[in-house]
Amino acid sequence: MNNFTLHTPTKILFGQGQIAQLREQLPSDARVMITYGGGSVIRSGLLEQIRSELAGMTLFEFGGIEPNPAYETLMGAVELARAERVDFLLAVGGGSVLDGTKFIAAAAHYDLAKEPWHILETVGSEVRSAIPLGSVLTLPATGSEMNMGAVITRRSSGDKVHFFSPFVMPRFAVLDPVLTYTLPERQVANGVVDAFVHTVEQYLTYPVNAKVQDRFAEGLLLTLIEEGPKALAEPHNYEVRANIMWSATMALNGLIGAGVPQDWATHMLGHELTALHGLDHAQTLAAVLPALLQAKRKQKHAKLLQYAERVWGLRNGSEAERIDDAIAATRDFFERMGVKTRLRDYGLKDLGIDTLIGKLGEHGMTRLGEHSDIDLVQSQHIYEAAW
Repeated sequence: MNNFTLHTPTKILFGQGQIAQLREQLPSDARVMITYGGGSVIRSGLLEQIRSELAGMTLFEFGGIEPNPAYETLMGAVELARAERVDFLLAVGGGSVLDGTKFIAAAAHYDLAKEPWHILETVGSEVRSAIPLGSVLTLPATGSEMNMGAVITRRSSGDKVHFFSPFVMPRFAVLDPVLTYTLPERQVANGVVDAFVHTVEQYLTYPVNAKVQDRFAEGLLLTLIEEGPKALAEPHNYEVRANIMWSATMALNGLIGAGVPQDWATHMLGHELTALHGLDHAQTLAAVLPALLQAKRKQKHAKLLQYAERVWGLRNGSEAERIDDAIAATRDFFERMGVKTRLRDYGLKDLGIDTLIGKLGEHGMTRLGEHSDIDLVQSQHIYEAAW
């Protein structure tokens, strides 16, 4: 196991009705801006419930944060936060709202002489402070409620890039599985796939004898495989939703990635597909991951065999056959969740390979993977295999 430092300060309030504890998490004199996405939080009554819980406090609101949150949209919130001297942000929604709110938090305090996109250009390394934030999660998927990362899209230039900063780590997160009951099937399926691939990116690399992290990761994968289809079939099953919600948080809160090599090539390749073609984040992951595992099966050989046995119960046949079957089982799971695993099945007329590879180079993604051995040529081959 490699050396690591792990700090996970986010307070989790998990379970039905925990929103009743919301007011206690906020400073009594805070100037709070509530951020949210579309109209679902309004239609469900959640926004009104939050207003009621925080009655008497100084509140502002900013809605319309879209999936793959856009820099252009978020800058409107940054301007509002600065103008109203907002000193606490409350993100109500899924990972996109949370990611957008993290950017708002950092950008509102950023050097006024610099365009806030500089935060993304420097991967957050120059962020020195941010507005404190918390969240009420409505869509389990990204784990953004308990980590310091965010991914932002700039529509005008076709960029989708990430940043990290300890200053945007949420102070708290309310996780009530009941709030996920009304999610459309597509969002439920995408969330399960996203959490699954988050786990795989930290697990399917090479062995470092990190037994605890490996078994935690395998437990998350098994839980998602068992509960994912049930969530589609039984949308009001509290226990199923609870296990999926907690799995998605645990998949990217730092725990299973501590002391182990990590990949993240699937995500980097996927981001460019979303930016160019507008595909859902999880759709890109479901298409890229099987192609990438085939391309890197030699480098990932030992962990792929472990994955085959411990996650999929594959013990018969040659090592090559077991690896083939494990990759096929992964693809089949995504398909059973209703997420297609071939890019051509999303109605794309052209892959736009030159643009994709050009953007990877522009964003410095020229040596990807746990061994930094996925160059632009191999990235092209993976894209083509995912077609």
